[in-house]
Amino acid sequence: MNDYKNSITVNAKPDEVAELIGRVPAWWGADFQGHSHKVDDSFTVRFGDTWVNFRLTEVVPGRKIVWKVMDCNLAWLRDKNEWKDTEIVWELASQGNATRVNFTHVGLVPEIECYKNCSLGWNFYLQKSLVGLVNENLGLPDQDPD
Repeated sequence: MNDYKNSITVNAKPDEVAELIGRVPAWWGADFQGHSHKVDDSFTVRFGDTWVNFRLTEVVPGRKIVWKVMDCNLAWLRDKNEWKDTEIVWELASQGNATRVNFTHVGLVPEIECYKNCSLGWNFYLQKSLVGLVNENLGLPDQDPD
């Protein structure tokens, strides 16, 4: 499958990066409710009329985090539930004093309506906002990625 993938390298140890990934309001969506660090934690991120509910289904400390989309309302799409049952997979690997983060949105594929715009969004939030949060303590949540 051609799931959306992206990789970043940041200047922190894997455990620190995992903790910062869990600080969703600091790099992605400031309108956040719930918890996002341990298995079975659940959280919701909102952007106006758009919202996504996640549950953490796997956490291997410093190595892997999986968020499953339990429900969503992607207000700008014909199929507002397009992300439902997709998964966000974070894989972390130590590279000296840095960490390589391999990100996959399983189910976000070129054949679906959201792919182009959602890929642009993930590119921004991973490469600019999350990298900025880890490397400079300056995330860019709620920014328009265009």
